Amino acid sequence: MSLTVAIQMDPIDRIDIGADSTFAMALEAQARGHSLHYYLPRDLVFRNGRVTAQASPLTVRPARGDHFTLGQTAMIDLAAMDVVLMRQDPPFDMAYITATHILEHIHPKTLVVNDPAQVRNAPEKLFVTHFADLMPPTLIASDLAEIKAFRREYRDIIVKPLFGNGGAGVFHLKPDDENLSTLLEMFTQLSREPVIVQQYLSEIRQGDKRILLVDGEPVGGVARIPQTGEARANFHAGGSAQQTTLTARDREICAAIGPALRDRGLIFVGIDVIGRYLTEINVTSPTGIHEINRLDGIRIEAMIWDAIERRVAAGRAAGR
Repeated sequence: MSLTVAIQMDPIDRIDIGADSTFAMALEAQARGHSLHYYLPRDLVFRNGRVTAQASPLTVRPARGDHFTLGQTAMIDLAAMDVVLMRQDPPFDMAYITATHILEHIHPKTLVVNDPAQVRNAPEKLFVTHFADLMPPTLIASDLAEIKAFRREYRDIIVKPLFGNGGAGVFHLKPDDENLSTLLEMFTQLSREPVIVQQYLSEIRQGDKRILLVDGEPVGGVARIPQTGEARANFHAGGSAQQTTLTARDREICAAIGPALRDRGLIFVGIDVIGRYLTEINVTSPTGIHEINRLDGIRIEAMIWDAIERRVAAGRAAGR
């Protein structure tokens, strides 16, 4: 199967090819004979019912400093593509949401990965609330009295922005910390959204676990170990990668959420687990492919493309 693939992503000249999951997916697509086109989210255009983008033919190679070549930029009709990969990084802001609305016009005839309507409906820290029995004690609120009451109950808490990413803006407040009110004032000045408050899980000192799922099935995981003195294990916050295995609890979590992911067309998803608790479901632009591949000797990008090709074949069989 030879597919035409458009990749909507951040500037390709700035990526770290040894850590960027989109680059791994592009290499695998090219190796399978799929033709690649590249564009930035700002190049997306909706006009009179058509969705187009100023895009360039893309060739990739695993050579640092010389990892891509772009052809002549031209306006392409995204409805003529077989697949669009929506892979720009968060923040999940109104620009991101707008892109999902525009791409919804071409999906599923053109398979958008992940399904844009479901991406819009599944912000990382909100989608997970539909699986409350898997989560740590959690509060989403703006009201200071509610937040203080939650803190009195659980004492050691984590406060973070509802639409943050990469560990940015995550605060660990111990019972004797006097900065809660000031911190909430700062969040209020930065945005109108509520904050998310969770019971602090001491297991984070031994790291959290990023587990990748493809079409609802777990395919691998990596332990993310925080730096000394850090309460954040995210790679963007300096966390280091360590080999891990999936526990019975990890698999129980994946079995509970897998059907919902599959039914929603969320083909490539990363979840975060601390101890026995699911803390986030990442559907926008999950990472972790390179780290898991290196540690486990597997090729998750191949599994993703197997799933995408099955979806395209099923769509063609159904006449889409």
